[in-house]
Amino acid sequence: MSKEKVLVGVLAGIAAGALLGILFAPDKGSETRKKIAKKSKDTVDELKQKFENLMDDVSEKFEEGKVGLTDAYGKMKDSVEDFAKEAK
Repeated sequence: MSKEKVLVGVLAGIAAGALLGILFAPDKGSETRKKIAKKSKDTVDELKQKFENLMDDVSEKFEEGKVGLTDAYGKMKDSVEDFAKEAK
């Protein structure tokens, strides 16, 4: 199981637990709804941040791979050119 799936599962569990805790709290309905709305917003904000971090990591790995491929291509091209010069 990937780390991302585990992270999403843990966050969903935390959100569900917090929601249940709020629902069973002895507050008035209006207060409970405010707490639910705030907790939902906080959870969404946290998930957005995690997603942005994940996308940053993916972009970084992509760029690293692109640089690696460019370097490999340049080395291969140089090797082929050297081989062609030696063959003449």
